[in-house]
Amino acid sequence: MSLRDQFTEQLKASMKAGDAPRTSTLRMVLAKLKDTDIASRPKGIDKVPDEEVVAMLRGMVKSRRESVEMYNQGHRPELAAKEEAEIAVIESFLPSQMDAAAMEQAVADAVAETGAASIKDMGKVMAALKAKHAASLDMAKAGPLVKARLSA
Repeated sequence: MSLRDQFTEQLKASMKAGDAPRTSTLRMVLAKLKDTDIASRPKGIDKVPDEEVVAMLRGMVKSRRESVEMYNQGHRPELAAKEEAEIAVIESFLPSQMDAAAMEQAVADAVAETGAASIKDMGKVMAALKAKHAASLDMAKAGPLVKARLSA
């Protein structure tokens, strides 16, 4: 079942269950997905593939995490809690992330595979990581690991 279908099924289930916060978040996700589909039409793509949907979801989580930080700084815990609940719903659709050890191993494998020797080869390594582990690897966390490995 594609992510798109999962969103629709989960939305129906949350509406039947009367779970207003989850329903609201799922509607927000579907609206963002529709915007993403519309934005890709000039490229000749009617519906974006699941990989782009995952990237969209990660972007939504990232922006909500930033909002949580701002709300906590502004002493607005009720708004921070609402954002945290949205993050939980969105993350339920994301593939599980690699742990630190698996990330280290993936970086080591990518460096060996590309034959990278210096920091100048960082782009090649990051491209290899993205090609193999795009769904399960947080590229923002992988960048510093690659940089450290190539600098040593």
